[in-house]
Amino acid sequence: MGFKSDIEIAQEAQPKHIREIASKMGLSEDDIELFGKYKAKVDYNLLNKSAGKNAKLVLVTAINPTPAGEGKTTTSIGVADGLSRLGKNTIVALREPSLGPVFGVKGGAAGGGYSQVIPMEDINLHFTGDFHAIGAANNLLAAMIDNHIYQGNALDIDTRRIIWRRAVDMNDRQLRNIVNGLGGKVNGVPREDGFDITVASEVMAIFCLSNSIDDMKARIAKIVVAYSRTGEPVTAGQLNAQGAMAALLKDALKPNLVQTLEGTPAFIHGGPFANIAHGCNSIMATKMAAHFADYVVTEAGFGADLGAEKFIDIKCRMSGLKPSAVVIVATVRAMKYHGGVPKAELNNENLEALEKGLPNLLKHVENIKNVFKLPCVVAVNKFPTDTEAELRLMEEKCKELGVNVKLSEVWARGGAGGEEVAKEVLRLIDENAGSFSYAYDEELSMKDKIRTIAKNIYGADDVTFTDQASKEIAEIEKIGYGKLPICMAKTQYSLTDDAGKIGRPTGFNITIRTVTLSAGAGFVVAITGNIMKMPGLPKVPSAEKIDVDNTGKISGLF
Repeated sequence: MGFKSDIEIAQEAQPKHIREIASKMGLSEDDIELFGKYKAKVDYNLLNKSAGKNAKLVLVTAINPTPAGEGKTTTSIGVADGLSRLGKNTIVALREPSLGPVFGVKGGAAGGGYSQVIPMEDINLHFTGDFHAIGAANNLLAAMIDNHIYQGNALDIDTRRIIWRRAVDMNDRQLRNIVNGLGGKVNGVPREDGFDITVASEVMAIFCLSNSIDDMKARIAKIVVAYSRTGEPVTAGQLNAQGAMAALLKDALKPNLVQTLEGTPAFIHGGPFANIAHGCNSIMATKMAAHFADYVVTEAGFGADLGAEKFIDIKCRMSGLKPSAVVIVATVRAMKYHGGVPKAELNNENLEALEKGLPNLLKHVENIKNVFKLPCVVAVNKFPTDTEAELRLMEEKCKELGVNVKLSEVWARGGAGGEEVAKEVLRLIDENAGSFSYAYDEELSMKDKIRTIAKNIYGADDVTFTDQASKEIAEIEKIGYGKLPICMAKTQYSLTDDAGKIGRPTGFNITIRTVTLSAGAGFVVAITGNIMKMPGLPKVPSAEKIDVDNTGKISGLF
């Protein structure tokens, strides 16, 4: 049998009707809104109509990603299927893919091999339209700002200090910085502007961190969109935008229900990036999953230094959620890459490079165990080229920290290949009450919170703040937002703010270049390095390989 691509495996699957998946959760057809045969939205009001199960929450995170690939989403789906195979009532909760990476360099985000959520083409392309609704809400607010200025500017907005940007869910570097309002008085006021990718919009963060539609509306009203000429913040609430924006989002806020290849229910909802945003699916979807299952498997974006830290310090703070166990995904190949081996040579056994790269994994393990005080297991996503000696070395090094290593073979074997990890997860949950701790106290100053993350999570010596960042922090604290959690915008490829420093670097500082307020989302974004909120397409984008035939069958997606 020849090699099958992810999309070929997904298209050969025989999915159950979504009514059957809903029924497995105890939902009737009246409880769901059908999007064809295999997708549905579930009304969030169900959370108030019955007693929930208060599920055990399993967080899947990873090492710093490499070009060798780690398979975090694939592992999340496979562990959920593994738990289902062990007879556990399980739901997996994941983020929706952004069209930017789908058409760019990363590809789809629906898992891989025999560990996928389906229908993968729909999930990767438009899905139920949530991102379009979020982009429309973002751009409605932008239009209302410029219209307010055009109609007389009663709020005295300083057109040089408008911080709200437009959004589109596509990698389009040409739109990063633009000048608009040209063409004379009738066409508005000329000013500098720009676009962010939709997943970097504060509306996306608000969407994912809201506990109800009323909470979402209140958060939208708090968005600081600009400053007046006297330096006062101007909010979306002052523009009376929150009602219309919430109206655009009311259906999108309902979590999307699909299924894995093995029929495990899956909520896929919301999709902020973890390098520039908080990197978790919606609170609404996680709570919905926890309401109807005994075990919920969810993931946080990129490495544990970004996704897991934000999951705990931002999402858990705002929702009351608490992980019962953590899975840290790694591969032998990625560890050798962190040890300095070029991608082309990763298939060769190299114990020396593996040992040199392993400290990256061990740092993430230490953070989960010692900073967040949560029990964890390392899931080694197995490749055919991994040798027994390499796997044994990984196991020995992790055991020195009191953490077990389990092989994950979910890409090739689906849920059967996830059972060993699932069994260890169940053991950890049964044997650990878990004290659970955040990385920092919210009462600390903004600079001290940032220093705590940099020193304790990244291993930095200290933090350097540019003059601009210090000025912005002082202003944010002055207007009363200094106690908010911090959302670090940092490269995913390194524990430092330099993507080239792989492994576990020491003797480095983190430089905070600029700081922005997301008052509606409820956090402050500290931006390091050259992080941008609008990516660009690569030299050969994935879009060049994607096609559709006259039957509607899509190819080349992944």
